[in-house]
Amino acid sequence: MNSAFDQFAQWFSGAPLRIATVVLIALIVQFSANRAIIRSMNKLIAKTDRGTENRAAERARTIGALLKSTVNALTFIVAGAMILDQLGLNLGPLLTSAGVVGVALGLGAQTIVRDILSGLSMLIEDQYGVGDRVELLEISGVVENVGMRITTIRDDKGVLWYLRNGEILKVGNHSQ
Repeated sequence: MNSAFDQFAQWFSGAPLRIATVVLIALIVQFSANRAIIRSMNKLIAKTDRGTENRAAERARTIGALLKSTVNALTFIVAGAMILDQLGLNLGPLLTSAGVVGVALGLGAQTIVRDILSGLSMLIEDQYGVGDRVELLEISGVVENVGMRITTIRDDKGVLWYLRNGEILKVGNHSQ
């Protein structure tokens, strides 16, 4: 009986303990980073003027969600790679094939990446926000939602337009 426990303790002190440690550290990093992002966004909202409170809150929420998603994805990828390494899998060929797949996806997803980068720059530059009366492309109306990839506008006839952020080249804002 004692030897079975010793065998289990010896087995557990190897890879399983290291994997559990990686998972625990990843969860702590993820929790701490998400909490720091939330605190930072709340401080940004608290520093704003009363007239721009809703606009700043919307921007802070969107940027905070983007940062949290990025931190969560990076934490998951790094922890996953460390766990695979502990299981004895050779990561070299996996990373090489991931690089090839990444290039193929990058070529295919250029418009999505352009839309997201354009959306991020629109948020940072505060070109327009929810509730603003704007002219984008040939559409004039009120902004209902500003996302990382798509902006939605309701025109004067009540039609809801979905505009990809990468396609928006000119912005006329009547509210600023």
